[in-house]
Parts: sequence; structure tokens; C-alpha cells
Amino acid sequence: MESQRTFLFIGLLLVSFLLFQEWNNEKLQANADTSATTQQVTAPSSSIAQDDDVPASTQNDVPAAVTKAVRSVITVKTDVLDVKIDTKGGDVVEAKLLQHAETHGSDTPFLLLGEFEGRQYISQSGLIGLHGPDANPEGRPVYTAPQKAYELSGDELRVPLTFVDNKGVQYTKTYVFKAGKYDVALEYTVNNTTADPIQVQLYTQVKRTVQAKGSMVDQTYLGATYGTSEEPYEKYSFEDMAEANLSKNTQGGYIAFIQHYFLSAWVPDQTVNNTVYTLLRNNQGIIGIKGEAVNVQANSTTNINSTFYMGPKDGDALEAIHEDLDLAVDFGWLWFISQPLLVLLKLLYSFIGNWGVAIIAITILVKMALYPLTKAQYTSMAKMRALQPKMMQLKERYGDDRQKMGQATMELYRKEKVNPMGGCLPLLLQMPIFLALFYVFLESPELRHAEFMFWLTDLSAKDPYYVLPILFGASMFLTQKLQPMTVTDPMQQKMMTYMPIVFTFFFILFPFPSGLVLYWLVSNLITIAQMLYIYRGMEKQGIKVRD
Repeated sequence: MESQRTFLFIGLLLVSFLLFQEWNNEKLQANADTSATTQQVTAPSSSIAQDDDVPASTQNDVPAAVTKAVRSVITVKTDVLDVKIDTKGGDVVEAKLLQHAETHGSDTPFLLLGEFEGRQYISQSGLIGLHGPDANPEGRPVYTAPQKAYELSGDELRVPLTFVDNKGVQYTKTYVFKAGKYDVALEYTVNNTTADPIQVQLYTQVKRTVQAKGSMVDQTYLGATYGTSEEPYEKYSFEDMAEANLSKNTQGGYIAFIQHYFLSAWVPDQTVNNTVYTLLRNNQGIIGIKGEAVNVQANSTTNINSTFYMGPKDGDALEAIHEDLDLAVDFGWLWFISQPLLVLLKLLYSFIGNWGVAIIAITILVKMALYPLTKAQYTSMAKMRALQPKMMQLKERYGDDRQKMGQATMELYRKEKVNPMGGCLPLLLQMPIFLALFYVFLESPELRHAEFMFWLTDLSAKDPYYVLPILFGASMFLTQKLQPMTVTDPMQQKMMTYMPIVFTFFFILFPFPSGLVLYWLVSNLITIAQMLYIYRGMEKQGIKVRD
């Protein structure tokens, strides 16, 4: 198989793959919207107000509040988070990430949770069960707080919310924020001052408006995920929610909503049995996790804990919360290549201090590692080119007898010690590396808004002036001119001639991250240098490489 044919095949395959992904995304979103509308009509009624979306629970003997507290919003600010908590239910209704800009170059922090563009994305938690205050048919509890605004000044900040029912049971819901951390501890303290035991059940969930993700090159998976003791990482899309409500029992586990570069996740007590569930209602997708029923004896106090993460896809930070949560940094089926590349890229950046230069450095290292194969590739291509006169003689001798032609050709290859597959392997190895780096750029928040130089101020976004795609096309054209043409079919020759133009427009139409195009461009330039070096050595040995 000639190198040009392999390259043409891989290019067409990559284009087809991306076009299919784009078509499939639009189809899935259309189905999800239709199914969501249907489920909204057929969803069973509940005694809980629908805007609260509290999971189903037994609702016997649930007391009301002593007094009707005034609903308000509490603001909490740390060095990395700016959060708003609704005193009704104690939900996190807004979260801004202070270390991540909304858009490149802006001073506005990234809004992860909240109300934006007609959509809602919030985190909810509460106590249901036989006596849980969030299971009250009259609505969820409204908490009181000592302050309306909190700001972290040390290593830790505690934000307590208190609710007392008409029997005197006190519920304290405390959020614990820590410096430099995106994970927030949730501590429920139930103080049963009555003479009777009570039973409550913790639920934690994330609610988000059904939303389509961007194009294949704009976003990774947008939707819910969960992990159980048997399934470390599973996706459950809006379409899945529309088809069926999820219900999985597990010890420990976690749930999350992930998007491009960021996620939110609940990680409950890993020593208890929990239930992962989903619900789709009013165009809102919910994934949550319920704990087991907890009995609080008379005149006693019980603590129930969970952890909420709202921040970037930092694999180390996520793994520290749950051993499988780092799988939410989804590098796809090429994760075994993407993860080492990311580690190497971070290491290079720690020494260089510029992501663009780090990309160039990793490209050089990759090309150096592949050089033996590259040398074999171009040596094989040159020998194949030198055999063309003898191949023409065989064709004239055997004509249309394909069997004899094939046997004679293989005998010629064996005699001349030529491997017809020698030109394929380097290209086949480069494509997985290219795709693996593609996912690195999509999944790694470190590369979001990463600057290089001149006009390239965001390597995670497309080249605004299309300079890199044009240079890439020019480098591809030069590569074709320098290497010997082993394809003899006129139609294939014409297709190979137009490949640089096709790929240039391909990189323009699909807004690939400029860092990825930079990698491919530098790879082409290094390939040209290696090609010239290899061919010069072969010509010194008397091997005719080019006309």
C-alpha cells in the first residue's frame, strides 16, 4: 500500500467521522427535545411543588416550620469561588469560577452554575424520608443564616443554615469552603430534641436545562454521568433521561454533570448504600443520588455528610474526592495516549512557560520518537519509486492476469528487499496521536485561553485569521512535491494533488483548536526536514529518489 493512498484514506476517514458526529449530535438533540416534551406531559403528579423537583419519598408525619422565614440569597466568596445560596432549600443557585474568565481577555469570571440565556443550572440537596423537611407537601424549608454575605479570610469558611420545625427538631445545613478548593463539604446536623425517633434521608442532585452541545470540535460530551461500585464511569444523556428514569443501587458512587472543561459533581458518603436516579421534567434534566434512611433517636444528634464539586476538570482534584471521578476528564477511546501526552505537555510547560512553545517541543519529541519509522517510510517509498520501470515490465508481460501479476510483484519485492507496507505505519501512528491531542485540547482546562504569541492568543480556539491552516496547506503541498510519487493511476494522482487544498478548507470549515493545527504544521515542517536529510543520504548511495 503506497503512502499517498494511505494518507488519502485517513484524510477522507477523518472528514467522514467529523461530519457523522455533527449530524448525529443534531439528530440526538432533536430526539431529546421531542422526548422531553412527551415526558413533561406524562410525568406522574407529585405532592411536592414541581419547581422544587424533590425526589420521591414517603411523606408521613412531616412537620411544618415554626415560623415562615423570609426567603433570601446568601453570597459566599473565596479565592476561587463566588457562590450564591438560596435559603429556600439551601441550594447553590449560582457559582462563578474566579480563576477562569468567561471569555478570553475578559475580567468577568466564568459562570458555571446559575441562570443564563434562558437556561438553568443549579445544585440541590435536602432531607426527605418519613420526617425530612424537604418532603413537606407545603414546600421545602426556608433556612435562616447569621449573615447575608461571607468571605474567606483563612483556610476554611463555614456557612451554617438553620431550620427548626414545629416539633422542635433543629436542622443545620453547613457548607464548608476551603482556600484554593473547588470541592465544598456539606454537613447536615439533625438535632432531635423530641421524645420520639425520626427518620430522614439525604438527597443531592444537579438540575440543568436540556441543551444541545456545540459542534464536534467545539465541545465534548454535555450531559450527566455517574459512577457505581460496578460501573466506574457511565454517561446518561438528556436523551437517555427522556427514554427512562435511571435507578441504580450502589455502595458509595457519585453523580455529575459535565461540559466543555468544567463539571459539577456530588460525592456522598462512600460507606453507605445509595441510589443514583434521574428525572426529566419541564425541559429540566436531573441526576441525583439518595442515601439510605437515617434514624435519629430521641434527644440525640446525627451528622450526615456529602461533598459537592463545582469547577474545572482537574483530574488530580477529582481523584482526590472519588477514585473514579477523574474519569470525567473524558479522553475517549484514546485515553491511554492522551493522558501521557497531557502529562508530558504539562511537564514541558513547567520548564518553558509558554503553551505554544510546549506544543512545538512535544511535536519535536514525537517526531524524534517516530524517526526510525519515518526513515523506513521514505526509504521504502524511494525504493518503490525505483522499481516503477520493472513494475511496468511486469504489467506488459502479464497483462490482465492478476494472479500471475500479483505473484510476480511479490517476488520482485522479496528480491529487491522492499516492504510495500513500509510507508503506511508512520502515518497510521500519527493519526491516533493527532486525535489524542485533539481530546487533550478539548478536555484540559489548562489549555483554555492559553496564549502563544502574536495573533495566537487562545490555543484552544480556532486561528482567527486562518494563518495556520493556510501554512499547513502550503507545507502539505511542499511535502508532496518533495516526495516521490508512487501512485500511477491518473485519478488518484489528481486527488493527491488537491489534498492540500481540501485539508486547508477542512481546517477552516471545522474550527479546530489553533494549538492542534500548530502541532500538525510543525510536524509537517519537521517531516520535510527529515525527508530532505533521508533523501540526501540515499542519493549519496546512488539511489535515485526523485526525477
